[in-house]
Amino acid sequence: MALGYDDSKILIYGGLSMTDIYDDQSFFEAYSQMPRSKYGLSAAGEWHELRKLFPDFTGKTVLDLGCGYGWHCRYAADHGAKEVVGIDASGKMIDKAQDMTTQPNIHYHIMDMMAIDQLEAKFDVIISSLAIHYIKDYGALIEKIHSALNVHGQLIMSVEHPIFTAEGHEEWMMDSNGRPKYWPVDHYFDQSKRTTDFLGFPVQKYHRTVATYLNTLLNHDFTLNQINEPTPTKEMLAKSQEMRDELRRPMMLIISANRTH
Repeated sequence: MALGYDDSKILIYGGLSMTDIYDDQSFFEAYSQMPRSKYGLSAAGEWHELRKLFPDFTGKTVLDLGCGYGWHCRYAADHGAKEVVGIDASGKMIDKAQDMTTQPNIHYHIMDMMAIDQLEAKFDVIISSLAIHYIKDYGALIEKIHSALNVHGQLIMSVEHPIFTAEGHEEWMMDSNGRPKYWPVDHYFDQSKRTTDFLGFPVQKYHRTVATYLNTLLNHDFTLNQINEPTPTKEMLAKSQEMRDELRRPMMLIISANRTH
């Protein structure tokens, strides 16, 4: 028992397109070799901006949607959170998170984020890192998040930037010398499913415009706090030309908002 809900009542809800791929052993092994998988938050290119939007976690209840290895759950617990719940539709992700976690006030569940209305608890903070773009019905999810937050509770979410996802392939157009020529932006207003190559596997996600991401929050009684399009730090830029190319287009969009009432 944690945060007032009965674990035995939590069900797995189908619908997250990434579930099967993350539970595929070959894909999971490839994912485990990514820097952010091996080294955690310090290896995530957006972390230096994302953490600025985190509140003081002291005494707060926290929910992480699409928690993966549980990095953000452990960060919240280590910074004073009273209770933390991490959910992910992938059993392999949850197994990994549990193996890496020693804090007794963190609870993990194999659960699709579209099923959070099964949680009887209310939360002070809800986090979602690079997961919401895999959900088909964004409006329905925001409605559920609103219900799961306490009044004035905070949502901090990151998604792949709509400029990054619009054309669909998520690849640079290259010149004759094999250098990035430009980033293609096409079909921006076609808010539908995209299939991209990720670690050699076809992965499905959903493209939305910036206006859709923001206005959906406003229309569900959220107040926007800050919008961030993270760029690499000076240290990152010094490492390679590839990292310097990240200044040519945004890759991620980070949004902080509060439930109004």
